[in-house]
Amino acid sequence: MLDSILKYTFLQHAIIGAILASIICGIIGTIIVEKKLVMMSGGIAHTAFGGVGMGYFLKIEPIIGALIFAIISSFGIVGIKRKSRVNTDTIIGMFWSLGMALGIIFISLTPGYPPDISSYLFGDILTVSKMDLCIMAILDFVVIFIIIAFYNNLKAYLFDEEFSMVIGINAKLMEYIVFLLIAFSVVVLIRVVGIILVIALLTVPPAISKIFTFNLRKIMELSILFGVVFSLLGLFISYKLHIASGASIIIVAVGTYITFIIITKLIKRTGIHHDIGMNNKKTLNGV
Repeated sequence: MLDSILKYTFLQHAIIGAILASIICGIIGTIIVEKKLVMMSGGIAHTAFGGVGMGYFLKIEPIIGALIFAIISSFGIVGIKRKSRVNTDTIIGMFWSLGMALGIIFISLTPGYPPDISSYLFGDILTVSKMDLCIMAILDFVVIFIIIAFYNNLKAYLFDEEFSMVIGINAKLMEYIVFLLIAFSVVVLIRVVGIILVIALLTVPPAISKIFTFNLRKIMELSILFGVVFSLLGLFISYKLHIASGASIIIVAVGTYITFIIITKLIKRTGIHHDIGMNNKKTLNGV
């Protein structure tokens, strides 16, 4: 495959895209898992489909349309959640359905033949363009800058929102920042794994990382590493077997998570049996 990478531009774009996506999914995925915002992220991702449809209708880059819709929906969810007593799941469901509906309407109104939207729904890392890479790189830079600038405040907000308010942190501002970052991450991952599979790549790397450490910074670092491995391995499998890249990346990620869980349980069970055996031996020896 090395010869192909040097030969084909689309493979070079795919590898760069995989790395950029892994950086943002490792950082924001950790925040999503720690703050239990998984379904919220799914709602924002599906709402972004409306922006994809708008992009085709207005003849602009669909990913830019997705970014606009993702930001509007993330701020809308926060605003409604704070100003009303409506259940959060209800808000997510409404935005989720509205975004998909608007996307379908925009696409149906687009002149000419209906555009192929499968790469936005299910992901196709092999179709990542130079424009996509530029947008992904800019969003990665913004996310890293914000995380570094607000790291201590975000850390306090994630683990104890009430305590963060007591020590003078603007929890409302932190919440808006978190949802803005989620919107950015969703847009970056859409081109890699698609709207439907975004949740998996945001949650699986942090979930595996938490098996090894509970340190926030280390979880982010490990999540980035796992994201790169999953994306590149999934890309390799999809290229060799000629299957959907988004699906292969997610299968690799979830398969790895299940494997780690099984190994962890076996190690714990072996350790328990070992401790019981040692205790029985001590009892027999009269200790």
